[in-house]
Amino acid sequence: MTTTTRARFPWAGLLALAIASFLSISGEMLPTGLLPEMGRDLHVSESAVGLLVTVFAFTVVCTSTVLTSLTARFPRHRLLVGLILIIAIGAVGTALAPTYAWMVAARVVGGLAHGVFWAITGAYAAHLVPREQVGRALAVSSSGGTLAFVLGVPLGTALGQAVGWRIAFGILAGLMVVGAVLVWRLLPDVGSGAEDAATLRREASDAMTGATPVGPGALATGSIPIIRNGRLPREEVDPSVLGVVLTCIVTGLFMVGHYSLYTYVAPFLTRSSGLTGDSLSVALFAYGIAGAFGLLLVGLVLGKRVSLSIPLFMALVAVTVVGLLVFEGNPVASFVVFVVLGITFGALPPLLQTRLLQMAPARIRDLASSFYTSSFNLGIGSGALVGGFVLSGAGLGALPRLYIVIAVVMLAVVLLSDRLLTRRDARRKAARRAAREARRLGA
Repeated sequence: MTTTTRARFPWAGLLALAIASFLSISGEMLPTGLLPEMGRDLHVSESAVGLLVTVFAFTVVCTSTVLTSLTARFPRHRLLVGLILIIAIGAVGTALAPTYAWMVAARVVGGLAHGVFWAITGAYAAHLVPREQVGRALAVSSSGGTLAFVLGVPLGTALGQAVGWRIAFGILAGLMVVGAVLVWRLLPDVGSGAEDAATLRREASDAMTGATPVGPGALATGSIPIIRNGRLPREEVDPSVLGVVLTCIVTGLFMVGHYSLYTYVAPFLTRSSGLTGDSLSVALFAYGIAGAFGLLLVGLVLGKRVSLSIPLFMALVAVTVVGLLVFEGNPVASFVVFVVLGITFGALPPLLQTRLLQMAPARIRDLASSFYTSSFNLGIGSGALVGGFVLSGAGLGALPRLYIVIAVVMLAVVLLSDRLLTRRDARRKAARRAAREARRLGA
């Protein structure tokens, strides 16, 4: 690639990637807003429909690394286009599935392509620009994924309620084909072969290990970049592998708790909170706007003090879910509380990822990010699975109670781990001071 070409920021191609990312994640999460309709049509329980989210997420976790390795020699540009088309085929299969078993198979097909798609998009974006622009490129290419988590479900739910869930998946598949065309036409090619694949992997590693000035990069589902002035906000925190492990555990717990309820949010809001079917899409859309606001808060305010912001927002999660129980049957109050819950979901994932990259030693920052992504997706799948079992056994009312318990546990883990890590930091700093003093006296 010539210097002239690299000097121009590839807005069109990166925006095409963002659009494809938005559509891919929207397809992953769309069943959460259409559980009642899909369950009735397929003659299965709502918990069974919720498991479609688990199937998709676990497929990503279990296959993305292997498939990414197997496709390492494929031309990157053609591979991206092909992956988007396969995701579209999965959406078509979902729309046309005559039985639940066929729908599960269609979700597996989509998950297989989705995992590889997210494994290479961040590296692809990093390869298109000079190193000093990698953070900017990642922020643009991953913005679609961020917006999909907070806006994709409400928009898809409104569409599904207006025209039917099968047509909604069909329209989504058609939009994915359009996204594939946009990527084909607008995204610059980066070549092919083993040498290029190695370059892509090196660019991704550079982006995540600090060789480039980039914030928490978006290399996989659930990654939400928070980049200010092209740099990751830093606190005075010593690198710690233990801190990485504890952050991944907390992230997984948070996603289990959130998706144990959110996967089944459509029946919960309509039956327990008293919202009507027409107001459900409005509530979900307001939730999405609140999530975007929470993300903005992280970039402007909360990201400066993540060690304080994380426990505060986890406590707010617990209080908010208690509010869903207290205001059960009150549509207006439930609506307001649900919107507040959207703010917490918009803020906590980027806060946790920022904390993880602050804690990760530079030599393992790319590995730490992959663990974060795995814990994020495992949490989504496990939350839908656990929530489905609770829904079948104890009913809708037990779902927020489960979330409250998990929120209290993860808050305790955060407070205890922060205390442990603070003590470790203090001992390390004292040891370093003592070593410097010994060297000074020896000299």
